[in-house]
Parts: sequence; C-alpha cells; structure tokens
Amino acid sequence: MDLMLRGKVAMISGGSRGLGYHIARGLAQEGCHVAISARGEARLEEAARELNALGGGPAAGFCGDITGEGAPEAFLKKTVDEFGGVDILVNNAGGARPGTLLELTEEDWRAAFGLNLFHAVAMCRLAIPEMKKRGGGSILNVASIYGRETGGSMTYNASKAALISFTKALAQQAAKDNIRVNSIAPGSILFPGGSWDRRVKEAPDSLKGFIQSDLPLGRFGRPEELAAAAVFMLSPRASLVHGVCWTVDGGQSRSNI
Repeated sequence: MDLMLRGKVAMISGGSRGLGYHIARGLAQEGCHVAISARGEARLEEAARELNALGGGPAAGFCGDITGEGAPEAFLKKTVDEFGGVDILVNNAGGARPGTLLELTEEDWRAAFGLNLFHAVAMCRLAIPEMKKRGGGSILNVASIYGRETGGSMTYNASKAALISFTKALAQQAAKDNIRVNSIAPGSILFPGGSWDRRVKEAPDSLKGFIQSDLPLGRFGRPEELAAAAVFMLSPRASLVHGVCWTVDGGQSRSNI
C-alpha cells in the first residue's frame, strides 16, 4: 500500500536510536525527508547517514537536548532551512526519574515533565504554524501503556498520562486546520541500549516470570513493529484517525480501552 508520504517533511525528537530511530526509518523508507534530534553527536551523525542510505529522501540531524532553552526553535529552524517546511512531527524523546514520592525532588518531577510533556508542547506550538502554511499535517506523541493505566515509575506514569490528555485536547483545536494529532502507547519494547535491554543483560533469569505473566505473546515487542503502526497513523491513509491513543503492546496492558 502506498502511504502517500513521499516528499513529506518529518521531524522526530529522540530519533537517533530506539523507537524514534525506527519511526524515522519507516518514514524515510516511505520517501519522507526526515530531520532527527538527539543529544549524542556521534550516533546522531551515524543515524542520519543510515537514513540517507535508504534512498527515500535526504535526512538531517540536530544535536542538542530538546528540553534545553532554545533547542525546539533551533530544531525547527534547521528543518525548515533544510527542507522548506514541516508536514509531520513525532515527539518521541522521553524518560523517567524513578523513586518514591519521598525520594523524588521537585527537580526530578520537573525533569520528567519537561522531557515527557513540555518538550512536546513546545514542538507542537512551533510546528503547527508551519503545517498550516502547507495546508495541514500530522502529529504523533509517543506515550506509553503506563500513561493509560498504572505502572512504571510515578513520574513516568503521571507525565505520560498528561501527554495523552494534551494530545486529545490539541486534536480538538487543530482539526479545523487539517492537522491530525494522535498518540501511541508502546508496551515493553526491546532494542539495543534501551531499558529492557539493560535489564535483560543484568538479570535475564529474573525477567522470565514477567514475560510469562505480563506478555501474552511470550516475548518483548520489536521497535519496527511499533514503527509500522506509527508510520501508518502519520500517513494520509489514516485520514480519520484523529485524537486517539493507539496501544501497541501485544496484549500486555490490562485496560479495556
């Protein structure tokens, strides 16, 4: 199926590895021009070369902490300067500060919300005017099943829940401008350098019970599986998919909706 993405310009935060990289890769394979951001310069340059080699469209990299002052503006400017505009935005950068309420500081909470929510708010505020110039666009916020139900660290759970809520509210506002806004909720995805990869390497035997009890398919998800759903959601083929949060977790979550 042609997803009608050739020539579109896509921005992906946290796009040099893991879920963000595979979403960027999927978009590039469909012919998008992709701009990715990341903090590590060496891997960012390597990822951009890999995306360029796919032959769909050129790729550009922006090195910086997307939560830093001026970073969202700089990322947007680089994308527009390179490719002339923005059609697609993927807010993927995220993380958590583990700990109990009495262990966590106010700075821990601010950092978690800055990474999981506020950077997405900033990027949407900047990208939407550019999308309006081109007649519309598509935004995808990468949430988590632990934003839909309890689980994970409390900073992660709360900030990802807020991201899902923000997505729904923004979808109502952006519809009049032909801009679709959705979120996607991954389950436990295994990829090199990710949190599950570290846990598997540190204590593989301790995860056997978790896999048996929590993962109905008997395995972790793969990033390319999540990316396939994400790329479709971003494409014009998903023209009626708007204001939703799609769970992509192999049946892991317990929520009925």
